[in-house]
Amino acid sequence: MDADGTLMTSDDALEQFRHFARERAFGRHVGSDRLIQTGLDALMAGVESPSLAMLAGLLRSEEPEAPELFEQVLEELGLLFHAPADPRAAKWAMAHWIAGQIADGSLDPAAGTHLIWADVAYDLGYPEELQPLVSCAHALDGWEESWGVSVEELKGEALEAAKQFLSKRSESETGNQPEGRSRDRDR
Repeated sequence: MDADGTLMTSDDALEQFRHFARERAFGRHVGSDRLIQTGLDALMAGVESPSLAMLAGLLRSEEPEAPELFEQVLEELGLLFHAPADPRAAKWAMAHWIAGQIADGSLDPAAGTHLIWADVAYDLGYPEELQPLVSCAHALDGWEESWGVSVEELKGEALEAAKQFLSKRSESETGNQPEGRSRDRDR
């Protein structure tokens, strides 16, 4: 079952695997308990893989085995994901992945812009391309009721900033690439 208590479809389960594969590839911690639950959700949704039942059936004492089994299931399902080897390219790929989640509604704009601010922009030296998202993160992080603007309005601005950021990437991938930017793909 997913967060709202409805049965998960196999597509939902596979998307959860893709999500955790990217989180792990970008160096974010995903607990073994979550990896096991993802396996159980996928199994219950009808996903088939030789190692899936082993992952889903791990006991608490066997949690240290979960990351390796998770990777094995990803490989069996053709869902392995590796971040770019170049650290800067990996950070850009992470920024695009997070912005994509903001844009598609799967990640709260406040949480997403904060991740870009804290986990990406700093490491890249606060590049101009990320400035609108960082500004949204600052505004959402420090919001006060006295500002005369609602949190929802600020989240709307963050959503638009994420969409703009992604549209600029699309332009660069079609050949209208600004000078000095490298092409990095995360999908």
